[in-house]
This record gives sequence, structure tokens and C-alpha cells, in this order.
Amino acid sequence: MECCQDENLRNCNCSYPGCERKGKCCECVTYHKKRGELPACFFSESAEKTYDRSISKFIADN
Repeated sequence: MECCQDENLRNCNCSYPGCERKGKCCECVTYHKKRGELPACFFSESAEKTYDRSISKFIADN
């Protein structure tokens, strides 16, 4: 499968400066899964800006 990075970037809400996985959803999901986290796209805009990617933050956000 070919990565659609340009299209993904249009929908990526990650505001972490210098994120090397921005627009690379496969890499982003794998990275956060290994850390027991969820990627930015699972969170509201305000919750995403806390950079807390924990599952408990996700539950509190919803």
C-alpha cells in the first residue's frame, strides 16, 4: 500500500513541533501503540495540545 502522506497531512491534528511521523499514519500508530498511547487524531483539539496521549486522557476527553 502506498502512503498518502500529503493527504494525511491535511487531516493530521498533531501539533507537536518536529514530529517526524506527521502524515505517516502507519508509523504514528505503531509508535504510540508501543508506548501504550493513542495518536493525536483520537483527541479533541484542546486535549491534543496537552501532548498527553494516554488512554485515560482519551477517556476523560470523551
